[in-house]
Amino acid sequence: MLKYAFWNNKGGTGKTSLAFQAITRYAELHPQTRILVVDMCPQANMSELLLGGMTNGGGNKLLLQQGRIPRCSIGGYFQIRLPSPYSVPAFNPMDYVMQPHSQNTAVPANISLVCGDPLLELQSNAINTLSNTQIPGTDTWIAVADWLRDFLNPLANDFDVVFIDCNPSFSLYTQIALATVDRLVLPVMADDSSRRAVQNALSLVYGLSLPSPIYATYAFSAKLRAAGRQLPLVHMIAKNRITQYMGPASAYAAVLHAIEVDIANLQLGHPQLFTFNNLHDGTVSIRDFQTTGVVAFARGLPFSQLKSGKQTVGGHRVEVNEPYRQNCLQAIDEMVMKL
Repeated sequence: MLKYAFWNNKGGTGKTSLAFQAITRYAELHPQTRILVVDMCPQANMSELLLGGMTNGGGNKLLLQQGRIPRCSIGGYFQIRLPSPYSVPAFNPMDYVMQPHSQNTAVPANISLVCGDPLLELQSNAINTLSNTQIPGTDTWIAVADWLRDFLNPLANDFDVVFIDCNPSFSLYTQIALATVDRLVLPVMADDSSRRAVQNALSLVYGLSLPSPIYATYAFSAKLRAAGRQLPLVHMIAKNRITQYMGPASAYAAVLHAIEVDIANLQLGHPQLFTFNNLHDGTVSIRDFQTTGVVAFARGLPFSQLKSGKQTVGGHRVEVNEPYRQNCLQAIDEMVMKL
């Protein structure tokens, strides 16, 4: 079971929209591959998209899943872990898994979903407290960090690939996700704040460039290594929202080049943190989805299922231009080829 996380601790990088299109396209191109999506973001935007988007009742369908008994979401699973944080209780992980195709036929049938849940935010303080409790002979942090691993282990024969959409934070439930995966997909925007965000993200996960040695003992990477666990490897940098018309505009290109230089330097110093040896293999350029993206995400549609032409979305008439749709699909195909 190969596990990917889409994550950046900076919001606004197009992480969930990229993940939705990449995962659904991956499923279309690999129809025999059994895919599990885990929505680890309390906003649950990925779940809403998979269930139909804004205009096709995705939000209401999500609420129905959260209203089931047991609660069919990641929050529902965490709810049974709170009383049993350091030992795995008896449970059936499939109680928390649903098939989005049954609610949104545009989503390939080989995708299963663990829905996101705003309950994560309410659970966050309790999870933090449990992970910091001092119990002789028990590594309480790693026991809590293993919650998602405990969930996925019984499903090893049921799914081939797991994609996790993470919250744009480094909260403990995000760390639980990152402690579970093998590979990271890191979306970045073409602006200077995203350049800093890449540096910050790698510092948080790998303990690089910490401001003081005092932080090293408490770093995420140090805790994982102390428990004999492997750190996730950077698998792809997705350079998102480049101009549709001419490729990277000059100002964007300068920032993207600076990001590439930073990544290349990190590769030289820490090659063990990357799955790729040269930058071309580990980067992909994603053009601005523009109206095509707005319509696709409003309706919970993969680009391959979106029709071109004039359409009504939220009471407004918009037009999906076929060449733009093809450009969007081509960009996602290039990304999927590298997964």
